[in-house]
Amino acid sequence: MNTKFTNFIRYTLLFILIGVISTSILLTSCKDNSNDGTIGIVVLNSYGPMPVARGSELRFIGNNLDKVTAISLPGGIEILAAAFVTKTATLVTITVPQDAVEGLVVVKTPQGDITTKTPIGFSEPISIASFTPDPIKAGQELTITGDYLNLVKEVIFTDRVSVGSAAFVSQTRTQLKVIVPAAAQTGKISVSDGKEDPIIVYSTALLNVKLPVITTFLPNPVKAGTNLTITGTDLDLIKTVALGGSQNVTSFVSQTGTQLVLKIPNLTKDDTLRIIPASGVKVKTLTKLVLVVPTVTEIPTSVKNGAIITVKGTDLDLVTVATFAGNVTGTISNQTAASMDITVPLKATDGTVVFSTNSGKTVASAAITYIKPTITTIAPLALTAGEEITITGTDLDLVRKVTFGGGLSVDITPASATSFNVAVPTAATSGTITLETANGSKVVSADALAVTAANKPVVTGITAVVKPGNKLTLTGTKLHLVESIYFAGNFKAVLYGIRSETTIEVYVPLTASSGQTTITLNAFDGAVVVSPVFTIAGTDPITAGTKMIYDFNIRSASDWHAVDWDNWGGSYDAATSKANGYITLVARPGWWILGCNHPDPNGGWPSVDPTKYVMKIDIKVAKPILITGGYEFIIRIGGQDVKTQLMVDGNYIATPNNDWATLTIPISGILSNPTKSSGDFGIILSYSDGGTNFAGLSFDNLRYDPK
Repeated sequence: MNTKFTNFIRYTLLFILIGVISTSILLTSCKDNSNDGTIGIVVLNSYGPMPVARGSELRFIGNNLDKVTAISLPGGIEILAAAFVTKTATLVTITVPQDAVEGLVVVKTPQGDITTKTPIGFSEPISIASFTPDPIKAGQELTITGDYLNLVKEVIFTDRVSVGSAAFVSQTRTQLKVIVPAAAQTGKISVSDGKEDPIIVYSTALLNVKLPVITTFLPNPVKAGTNLTITGTDLDLIKTVALGGSQNVTSFVSQTGTQLVLKIPNLTKDDTLRIIPASGVKVKTLTKLVLVVPTVTEIPTSVKNGAIITVKGTDLDLVTVATFAGNVTGTISNQTAASMDITVPLKATDGTVVFSTNSGKTVASAAITYIKPTITTIAPLALTAGEEITITGTDLDLVRKVTFGGGLSVDITPASATSFNVAVPTAATSGTITLETANGSKVVSADALAVTAANKPVVTGITAVVKPGNKLTLTGTKLHLVESIYFAGNFKAVLYGIRSETTIEVYVPLTASSGQTTITLNAFDGAVVVSPVFTIAGTDPITAGTKMIYDFNIRSASDWHAVDWDNWGGSYDAATSKANGYITLVARPGWWILGCNHPDPNGGWPSVDPTKYVMKIDIKVAKPILITGGYEFIIRIGGQDVKTQLMVDGNYIATPNNDWATLTIPISGILSNPTKSSGDFGIILSYSDGGTNFAGLSFDNLRYDPK
């Protein structure tokens, strides 16, 4: 037979066989088979599949392979011909041992060894067969069984909590031991080969990680500040105990697997317990933890305002606030669990006292009635208006106001509980007098005063608001006795309208300062009478002596101090403010109205001697603003605060006629001398309750003016 034709047929059949028996890459041996037609010569053409799994079949293809005596695998493994799975002239198959390693394969024949050109490689599929124990507690050892676990570089627990190979307890091909991390949660586990593009194999079953279990918690109710004992299982896993009132306890008095003792914070409120291990999985109790409520067993029922009373009961050391009728609070002192002393507020009215704790618990006392002052004598009973009377009696130190005939009142704070002197207003008329205490209770005298009108001017009414240059009208008695009138600043009135016994019309000088003020009436006989308070509307003029701090209308964004730059609180419309040249609040500011903490680019804030200047700012309230809580209006200059109140009319922030007015603020002894020309600057509204809505309040021309 033609040798070349025979070779052609042989190679054709060989390649067909290779395509059928393996989808893997078949690797050629080191032999050159260009002359393999020689009868009897062992020829290795290829072997495979590659990579091959340990325990599976490895095939060798060639000629005269029935003469192969053994096959040597890397790792010192030699498989004799008797152990071959298949042995024919063209095919030898063996089972790859489990301990085989990568390297070159040697085919042994009587004619000599044939060494493969390409090393054997292995398919090593990582698998998880099982794990024990289940359930398991964080901190315990978990044993994972499977195959090729020796290739694992990372064990991953739910939720994304991993343990690297450096922390493995032990590791073989079929078994891996690892300590369960504290943060592990119930869920599937997975293993990774740790490569850049890792192979991750997940368990089929869930690993159940134990959570702490509460059996009991005592005492319940519990007293704030005392210990609570929790019993159960696996309590040593707990890292946080969450209580009502957003109180999270992380430091415990003691902790074991079956018992945990913690101190109850003072601000704890009634709620369930939530115990949280390192995994963050919360375990919630069905039963609420309840806080102890104090009890009041004894309280005086007839009390004098301003006195100190002793309250007795149980757990009174929990009380933080004592609220009396009239919504006023007393001052607590000498407080123990069994008793406490409370200073009764002067404005407390008849009713119960409500005692509150940090836990939100309240308990009410029996009703209290408050002692009223008594009048024993009034002397003299007949007098001229303007003269003094002496009132004697009991508990007169409670009196804060005396009202005379004609409805005229005098504020007073007696130093003695048994007597005080008070001048009868010049416009008072005959009649009884009424004593009014701080809490609003009133006592009317049995005796009536016989009041003779004084022979001097008396002002009973005055225009409430007037602008400079306009007419101010006074009404009263004996006003025809007035010789001259002086405005604040010793400005003498020169222009009058009507002047009669009951009416005077006087024109306000154009130079009169705005704000609340009085006028002085000088009688012909030398008597001096001061009028009731009234308001001069309008703003004080900007003069040559004015030192402007911020006028809100000459700055641009490039200055850094434009209203659109310094609008930290976002409480006004910057665009509108720039156009108007002043700012108007459209919302309640979040502390700052405007402010900065960088240098002023226009040369710094003015510096003055605060003993010779006052601070002024123009204010307008388009509609009176109801005051619903305390507040402070603060001007910050060079990091120093000047605090004041806004213009107020009763319970409202208001400016005369809802128009512009100037607020004058003393700075002597408040700002450094001279005042600072750099540093923090701002206008601030600080309020206590967030209730007052300052929308509609406008500001302009913050400045220093000479006194």
